[in-house]
Amino acid sequence: MSDADAPRETMWQGKYVRAIKQGRWEYVSRTNEVRAVVILAEHEDRLILVEQFRFPIGARCLELPAGLVGDEGHIADVEETALRELEEETGFTAERIERLGDYYSSPGMLAEGFSLVRAHGLRKVGEGGNCEVLTVVAPLSGSIKKNSARPRTRRANNVLQFVAHIQHLAQRNSEAIG
Repeated sequence: MSDADAPRETMWQGKYVRAIKQGRWEYVSRTNEVRAVVILAEHEDRLILVEQFRFPIGARCLELPAGLVGDEGHIADVEETALRELEEETGFTAERIERLGDYYSSPGMLAEGFSLVRAHGLRKVGEGGNCEVLTVVAPLSGSIKKNSARPRTRRANNVLQFVAHIQHLAQRNSEAIG
């Protein structure tokens, strides 16, 4: 029997995550099958990032704002969740949310997927920063300096490279259309 045809066995389950074995593969999924939304937000030629402590790696991380779709017990859509999380984490709201695609962060190990969205028409409406989240506004034309964040903050270089790639594609597409 191939791994794809093997039955799924829950090896361990907590309140939020479970470990699954299928054939020779072991991976992790969320218990409630929610998805994440990751928000690409720019304001005045600066990228909006958040800095927060992440227990799995034991350090603070610079990240794009994000949240879980449907984690509050009601049916929510990606766009509604993106607006809510953007305001909660950063104090910004957006006129419009554009869905850029659906992705998996580490499909060899995690079953969690996320929708990448772009927030258009940002304006500051509050303080943001719930749950000890610090909003960082980074220039788009350069890189984040190593010492620009707190000590022991891990920069999400792969995320920043991904964002740069998305921005390049968006620019190329708008030039081709217009």
